[in-house]
Amino acid sequence: MFSSIAAARHATGAAMGVLLATTAIAQESKTGIDPETWTPEHVVSIAGTEDVDTAEECSKITPLDYEGKVSYWYYGTTEAHPQIERDMEKAFFDAFAETYPNIELDAQNIGYNDLLNKLRTAALGNAAPTVARLPILWGSEFASKGQLSELGPEDVGYSVDEFWPGAMKSVTLNGKTWGIPTNNETMAFIWNAGIFEEAGLDPDKAPETWDDVVAYSKQIKEKTGKNGYGLVARVNAGNTPFRFMPMMWGEGGGALDEAEAEPTLEAIQINTPGARKAVQNYYDMYVRDKSVPVSALTNTQTENQDPFIANELAMVIAHPSEYGTMLDRANNATGSDKEAAMKVVENMRYGKIPRGAERRAVVFGGGNVHLMNPDNVEGEFDRDAALALICFMTGPEWSTKLHWTGSNPGNTRGFKTTAMKERLDTIKFLDVSTSMLPSGIPFPVVAESTEIMNIIIPEMLQNVMTEKMSVEEATAQAEERIQNLLDGI
Repeated sequence: MFSSIAAARHATGAAMGVLLATTAIAQESKTGIDPETWTPEHVVSIAGTEDVDTAEECSKITPLDYEGKVSYWYYGTTEAHPQIERDMEKAFFDAFAETYPNIELDAQNIGYNDLLNKLRTAALGNAAPTVARLPILWGSEFASKGQLSELGPEDVGYSVDEFWPGAMKSVTLNGKTWGIPTNNETMAFIWNAGIFEEAGLDPDKAPETWDDVVAYSKQIKEKTGKNGYGLVARVNAGNTPFRFMPMMWGEGGGALDEAEAEPTLEAIQINTPGARKAVQNYYDMYVRDKSVPVSALTNTQTENQDPFIANELAMVIAHPSEYGTMLDRANNATGSDKEAAMKVVENMRYGKIPRGAERRAVVFGGGNVHLMNPDNVEGEFDRDAALALICFMTGPEWSTKLHWTGSNPGNTRGFKTTAMKERLDTIKFLDVSTSMLPSGIPFPVVAESTEIMNIIIPEMLQNVMTEKMSVEEATAQAEERIQNLLDGI
């Protein structure tokens, strides 16, 4: 039954409803993975220890000689993706066709920016595909509209315990499961060991806590004149919540109660002591210590790249791909600039995102695969053919190979595959960002999430950083704005 807030949203046409998670936020609760022992060294040690026979596993769900047809929409590779990503995508479809030669697959790679609206329109017109793979937050909209079929790991032969509880939260609505995670990723903390040493800090040790980040940033500024932390606070830019929410969750706050063990997504926690502590950290770095870029009000991580490669910025949060980006920038430089830039690349270190007083946290990203409601599908709805495809992509083999450079397998058995070992051998610092997965928390899966994360929270930060409001005033206003948004006012 919908809560009063969810009912209000429904009455005003909001599309989501309330996400009711049945698993604990502690990622190790059922996966057997302990965040304290899921270290980069452990991730490396288990890679390549399990052989997988995808055809044999999926044959238990749909016989290999099955004759049928399935339509599939997804956001896939483009010319901008590394060649290996495009090669793996082709290899997936080739392998599926070889394994299920009698299943006709109509697969459409639809651009990320076009997929959501196209699927909305198709579902309304009962012309949707049978299967769709979507970014982690999109599926709940279709579930709340009744446009998805129930679907969970057990439906394709896998245990729910093989998937991160944080990821399963993103496909759980009103106590039912509406999808299966395909891939998940988290970011890491990056620092310049050379600047650390110059400032009198241990060059090979990341700040353990957010309080340390504030202190390190101040010391770096005072000792070297360089900016310490690459703070970003731009409004209507995803970079801002991806870097602020780990701090807020870590200190014990949240937008709603998305970081709790069993979130209702009704309780607003933006005006709690933990949330105020995180906002105070931003004030201290930007206003009090002036230890971060003055352009932080309009910066994203992209704007931090130039000062980082120029040896003028010490700490940022980013993906494993940041190393490759910095290496490319260094290789494109010339003369003495190139030599200096290569030194920065050599000094790049990756570590876990710092913990707060309550927990270590990071934004949990990725994608999920969904089975549409037969009533909204164009043509025949062949469930067995669909389950064969879904089994194939969510197993340990292909959930690893299909997300080679940009993500990680949604199926945790994928970390034991030979493909994962090859990835770790060829993608520098992947082991570190992978070790953050047990600390992942998804953004609250409600229709209002984008407005909360991209507008309300950044504007709250800006109100404090420009001294327009005190921390207490800004968090109180943000609480009121979120409440009004949820109530449809």
